[in-house]
Amino acid sequence: MNSAVARVRVWDRFVRVFHWSLVATFFGAWASTEEIGWLHKGCGYAALALVLARVAWGFIGSEHARFANFVPGPAKLLRYLAALVRLREPRHLGHNPAGSLMILFLLGAVSVIGVTGWMLTLDAFWGNGTVEDLHTGVVDFTLIAVGLHVAANVYSSLRHRENLVVAMVTGDKRVDDSVHPAPHLPSVDPAEPVEPGPAR
Repeated sequence: MNSAVARVRVWDRFVRVFHWSLVATFFGAWASTEEIGWLHKGCGYAALALVLARVAWGFIGSEHARFANFVPGPAKLLRYLAALVRLREPRHLGHNPAGSLMILFLLGAVSVIGVTGWMLTLDAFWGNGTVEDLHTGVVDFTLIAVGLHVAANVYSSLRHRENLVVAMVTGDKRVDDSVHPAPHLPSVDPAEPVEPGPAR
């Protein structure tokens, strides 16, 4: 029996570099909060620039990087969440609907953090409590969201027997559902999600 698993490039180089660079710059800024110096500001501005580049790539990038490919409508999101509650959520080659919302939230949150951080360097907003509270409050929410994001990826990796961290390094994922086959779906169309069989 041929045990080779067919794989396809899902995450292009830009998406992978963006992902890990945003992780590094966000946590670099967070770790240097006690001393608001060049490292904190540099990481913050770099994170904001990365988000702007990712937004642009969401319109002109490769298939799975485009917002049109992964941002779900309300009906699709509700169907996915209902399946998730029943532990019957389908596998997706790209982002699943719940993960898509998390990505949009994180992009928006980092944007707010970056803009409010820049505002606090201006004379007009220096010492402004409202802007400072917004800046630190969104950071706190973002840390919670990152924790949920990591937990969700661990769950999906175990559920669908596919290491999503490795996939975000190599860019490749398996094409079909051969590792966790669904009895009524012997193979996977790369363009469509695949529902796994019952958990074993």
